[in-house]
Amino acid sequence: MNPAIASINPLNNMITALKKFIQKNFSAHSVKEKGSVEAYDLWAENYDVQQGNLMLDMDESVFAELLKEVNITGKQIADIGCGTGRHWPKLLENDPASITGFDVSAGMLKRLEQKFPGAKTNQITDNFFSDTAKSTYDIIISTLTVAHIENIEEALQAWCRILKTQGDIIITDFHPNALAFGGKRTFQHNSNSISIQNFVHYVYDIEGILLQHGFHIVNKLERKIDESVKHYYAAKNALPVYEKFKDSRIIYGIHLRRGYDIK
Repeated sequence: MNPAIASINPLNNMITALKKFIQKNFSAHSVKEKGSVEAYDLWAENYDVQQGNLMLDMDESVFAELLKEVNITGKQIADIGCGTGRHWPKLLENDPASITGFDVSAGMLKRLEQKFPGAKTNQITDNFFSDTAKSTYDIIISTLTVAHIENIEEALQAWCRILKTQGDIIITDFHPNALAFGGKRTFQHNSNSISIQNFVHYVYDIEGILLQHGFHIVNKLERKIDESVKHYYAAKNALPVYEKFKDSRIIYGIHLRRGYDIK
């Protein structure tokens, strides 16, 4: 055997072993990915205490703009992926008949019930909403949720069933392009960075499913990383991250309506 080859092979083996050791003992501990149920149960304890969270602030802006297009007074609302009821104060200001919160996380629902005593809540265990009767709700809202649902077509078909013939759906979420290129939802828990599992569902696929069920698109919005949000990154000494993702689409929102005349 060539002595040079003999000396290289052990070196390569050592480098490979070192990489595996680092990945196993350091990389895996820097960001731990968990399913949405476990992750949001952990996050529930401090989810409402997040100052300067760009994603939540962007979502707040998009949702508020889409909500202006819907008259919710006296309406039955389903909030799918309600979390701790982040949007409930603005919903309640408009006097809906009721709001029912649906979420996979018992921890999130517990926090919601503490904030809004007597709230109607249901823990989601599958995509079918079998315990909910057909045509129960006038409006479905779902914010920062759909990318956590693996079988989105199955879920959307169930949403269409529990929505009245004349009804509205408002969806917001992380932009699928951001998720497709490695974007993650993360939070800190006991000094660990937790990443929540996501599935990439392109907006046109979601629209396509709902269009087949008689919906039409009322409005569609996007938010990008631009100069208007640069201060979020500056506050966290993360301007290199800002430069890397500048002009990237990060949040989207869509409002669809069924059973009304198109004007």
